[in-house]
Amino acid sequence: MSYFLPDDEAVLTACRGLALTHPGIGLCTDPLYLLATRPARRRRVALVAGGGAGHEPLHTGLLGRGGLDAVVPGAVFTSPGSAQIAAASRAAAALRPRDGVLHIVKNYTGDRINFGLAADQLRSAGIPVAEVVVDDDLATDAVPTGRRGTGAAVVVEKLLGALADRGADLDGLAELGGRVAGASRSLAVCARAHTSPVGRAPAFRLRPDELDYGIGIHGERAAHTVRPGPVGAVVTRMLHRLLDAVPGTAQGVIAVISGLGGTSELELRAISALVHRDLTAQGVHVHALAAGTYVAALDMAGFSITLTALEPDWASLWDHPTDTPLRLPGAAAAAATTLIPPAAPAAADAAPARAAVPAEGSRAFLDELHRICLRAHPDLTELDQATGDGDFGDNFCGGVAAAVRLADQQGLTGTNALAETFRDRVGGSSGPLFGVLFTALAPGADRPTADVPALAGALRRALNRITAIGGACPGDCTLVDALAPAAEALAATAPAESGRAVTNAALAAIGGAHGTAVLTARRGRASYTGGHSEGVPDPGAVAVALVLTALARVHEPHLAGDLPGLHGITRGTTPLAGTRDETPARAFKRH
Repeated sequence: MSYFLPDDEAVLTACRGLALTHPGIGLCTDPLYLLATRPARRRRVALVAGGGAGHEPLHTGLLGRGGLDAVVPGAVFTSPGSAQIAAASRAAAALRPRDGVLHIVKNYTGDRINFGLAADQLRSAGIPVAEVVVDDDLATDAVPTGRRGTGAAVVVEKLLGALADRGADLDGLAELGGRVAGASRSLAVCARAHTSPVGRAPAFRLRPDELDYGIGIHGERAAHTVRPGPVGAVVTRMLHRLLDAVPGTAQGVIAVISGLGGTSELELRAISALVHRDLTAQGVHVHALAAGTYVAALDMAGFSITLTALEPDWASLWDHPTDTPLRLPGAAAAAATTLIPPAAPAAADAAPARAAVPAEGSRAFLDELHRICLRAHPDLTELDQATGDGDFGDNFCGGVAAAVRLADQQGLTGTNALAETFRDRVGGSSGPLFGVLFTALAPGADRPTADVPALAGALRRALNRITAIGGACPGDCTLVDALAPAAEALAATAPAESGRAVTNAALAAIGGAHGTAVLTARRGRASYTGGHSEGVPDPGAVAVALVLTALARVHEPHLAGDLPGLHGITRGTTPLAGTRDETPARAFKRH
């Protein structure tokens, strides 16, 4: 919102866009409110909610049949005015003969005041009004003004919408809303503040090792800042507090995991699985599990967990069909995961047989490469962020770590474990291409002494296969630019130089990797980024240099001093390449 909409018209423009994309929603611009134009025939009471913008899809996502009749948006994080609320309520009540209006109000001072004033105006006009206050935020349990209203608004509005469609009266709806709010509690954490619409910068700063624990949906700082640890531990801590606060019932719970605007669907789904795991482990039945962005705080990176303890008949209300912009999952989504057993591979797809090698020295190459990767991971990631999508460090170094685990579990030799892992378990382009390289290197890389002709043939076979698969040639700014000179150096080794052949090949690979910094990328992801990759070496080529360096350190340890240190391999070897404090990308830019 801060970057792509005019600040003075952002909320109005967004409301217009919602009405344009959902035919059952009408828009009034003065005063501003949105109206569901096709309510259920049996509905007797109009449901009206609202609050500051910036929390979308709350409340507009639940506008329509099976949900709300009118939504009143205010400015960002600001309550709508009483005149807006009264106008929206009158319009909803007049759309079809009704028995009054129910206001659903989050417990914030501005919302309470303005909805209260609007209710007074409606009663003066002879329209019955009742109010449900949502106050579910555990982080503000001891605050004098009471708990804030947060994620439970989704559950309250969904259940009340279903009951209203069944023809319930005003008193029945108000009574249900109060019980649902009382049975619901929420807790939220964040790792990065929202972007301020005014300053277009984070509203506050957190260090990478901090979480704000108990954040508010208007971007209010939490009372506690904690060190996050694994996300599973954070989820467990949050659920302990929530379960202590909600009543236990035989019907189980509805669990809503909401992103705060800057958390990916991938993360939210993973968090939902952790929530389901912890709840079921404690014997809590999960009737429904909803994961998505439901109550945002603009673009804050964080999530909230809401638990609602169900009473009889509430589950059927949750499962009631809706015609609203936001569709919430029903009971089926909380069923046990169906695990499909893997099919046996066809004979043609079976993995190549593992080469038999002597046990002596069979893990040295893998272990050395793993040690290098532990230190090189951040540099590879940053190089790839400058030339691609930033995942190469995770893919390559994660693949090496997975090969170590596979070798430990199955007693494989080092290069066989690397070949199997990269070929079968590492995705992207790095998986198959480095799988080809490690497959070619087995078993020569694992022998206690270097067989130079065998290693030269292995690198040549890998080079030919990789160029055939990926289509890259030397000069295209890919890993081929490090692999080709290494293969040539080994093939050209004179008998008198055989004792330093692998070191020479490693130096050739390092030189080739550094040389990619001045090439124009014609293949791979760097070719998509225009001039942004200029002056930065290809991370795949750097990884090939690391592979050859590991080989040289194992097979020719007496020459290890002839090789640059890790800093020199990933950041450059000349003084112009920068200091140890510089990032890899900046160092190569200077070079």
